[in-house]
Amino acid sequence: MKSAPALAGRPLRLPVLLLIVLATVSGIAAAASETAWWEDAVFYEVFVRSFYDSDGDGIGDLNGLIERLDHLNDGDPSTTTDLGVTGLWLMPIAESPSYHGYDVEDYYSVDPDYGTIDDLRRLLDAAHARGMHVIVDLVLNHTSSEHPWFVASRGRASAFREWYLWSTTLPQMLGPWGQQVWHFGGTGYYYGLFWSEMPDLDYRNPDVSVQMFDVVRFWLDEVGVDGFRLDAVRHLIENGEDQENTPATHFWLKAFYAVAKGWRPDGLLLGEVWDTPSAIAPYLDRELDLCFEFSLADAVLSGVRNGRTATIVDALSEVLTTYPDGRYAPFLSNHDQARVMTQLQNDEAKAKLAAAILMTLPGTPFVYYGEEIGMTGDKPDERIRTPMQWHEDAVAGFTTGTPWEPLASDREGRSVSAQTDDPDSLFSTYRRLIHFRNASAVLRTGDLIVTSSGHLSILSYLRTDGATTVWVLHNLSSFAARPSALNASNGADLPPGTYEAVDRLGALPVSRFRIGEDGRLEGNIPSLAPRQSVVLELRAI
Repeated sequence: MKSAPALAGRPLRLPVLLLIVLATVSGIAAAASETAWWEDAVFYEVFVRSFYDSDGDGIGDLNGLIERLDHLNDGDPSTTTDLGVTGLWLMPIAESPSYHGYDVEDYYSVDPDYGTIDDLRRLLDAAHARGMHVIVDLVLNHTSSEHPWFVASRGRASAFREWYLWSTTLPQMLGPWGQQVWHFGGTGYYYGLFWSEMPDLDYRNPDVSVQMFDVVRFWLDEVGVDGFRLDAVRHLIENGEDQENTPATHFWLKAFYAVAKGWRPDGLLLGEVWDTPSAIAPYLDRELDLCFEFSLADAVLSGVRNGRTATIVDALSEVLTTYPDGRYAPFLSNHDQARVMTQLQNDEAKAKLAAAILMTLPGTPFVYYGEEIGMTGDKPDERIRTPMQWHEDAVAGFTTGTPWEPLASDREGRSVSAQTDDPDSLFSTYRRLIHFRNASAVLRTGDLIVTSSGHLSILSYLRTDGATTVWVLHNLSSFAARPSALNASNGADLPPGTYEAVDRLGALPVSRFRIGEDGRLEGNIPSLAPRQSVVLELRAI
């Protein structure tokens, strides 16, 4: 049985006035900081409950994750047997009554299912020793209905009544998806955007803000995490029936950003703003460091499915003209979406192609656990979050007990052990691409210029950092294809002349071709096999 946390969390170490001063000063410091370790990172999203069980209770835990860190990064840059990721995002690990953890019961503890704060500190030490940073989910928008703050708020005279949004009568309004958002709580109706068991905090109350600023202090300063993935931040503060992206939300996040950077100037603040690029971009003005790019993820998988470049080109063009350089996190799927292999109808060649696109884009890429071995899953959410498949045995090497959730039924051949030594496996493809990106400065931080290939099914772009220029080509079709042009969408065409092209992925022989005055290609033009990706380093000769 879980012990109840203290009613108001831990005693605050800073008075409100000092927090405000800190926010102002640290905001200036954060603006001047050039620290951005995440620009070079490749992240791996981990659902601890499903990763590896160290004690046989059927539930993954922090000690299990520590045991499996060498799969992700063995700490030796000279080896290529590990996956090569350099960042970890842990889905919620704070104490919660739910399996998913997005309804927090105590912001100052690790859920006993996963271990202890000391276990987390050991994980951080082990990850840091391997050159990996670790961020954790921080759920600001709402708490659990079982959180002592909310339990106390049910009392009409309680000081915690104003920590949440209560109404004596039922407001006649629905949520942004047409859902019921006001729920009866015995002493009135309370607002819970996502679920009746997830009541929203009221950030118009300064006591709430100060308390949550202290939560930030605890995780960044006392525990030592490297930042946060911020859940559902576009919904923090409502304005009547306007329940997303409100001016008050932006205003509050600027203070949050300053306070967080005061405790940890190099701490990553990554936002889940599930919206269009134009709606996301304002959050990058001293509110968040990065945001996930949902429209690009949809476009990449759509283009890979239908074999046409148009949707990807359109999405890339919007991203490049909307965001500050590299200030976004590309991905393919996450814990709320059908898995990549499911969306691609179990086509491994398409999954490899999608991975190649992801790992050659700017920004900070994220890989959802199990994507690298082709795990499948679709709604309901539990089936997207099934245990990691390590081996080919009855419990996939996940536990010595009974898994908390039944394993995927189509898991044969989709395990780490089955794919590790197969150079043509999906796992080997991910491993090769991540190590290649880690070794390539131009892929990590170079500019991207969309180019026309002259072929409807060849996605084409240049990556350049001034010192190196590579031409990235992805054949989205099921037939061999050859580019016929190299025209930059921004007009910054390569000068006409003869070029030598070396495929840094090692698939194609060295070739030479000429770029004409009109961008048309002549000579030994490389031909791409179906679903093939190449990264051609260009040198004028």
